[in-house]
Amino acid sequence: MTPQELIQVKYSGSISVLRDYLNISAQAIAILIVGILFWRILIAYQNKKNKNRFKSTYFESTYSKHWRK
Repeated sequence: MTPQELIQVKYSGSISVLRDYLNISAQAIAILIVGILFWRILIAYQNKKNKNRFKSTYFESTYSKHWRK
């Protein structure tokens, strides 16, 4: 290709597809990272909430305490 054709292709917008692909892939990676962080925060919150729950003594019996033996 001649330099004139290269310049014409560059400024016509044909080469800008690579920039679009990079932009979309960067957005996908950012969404993935934010999703993983959000997931980990929800797990930590759920574990904290489960530790604070009231545990009933209704099912506690001598059999249930020693059933593995």
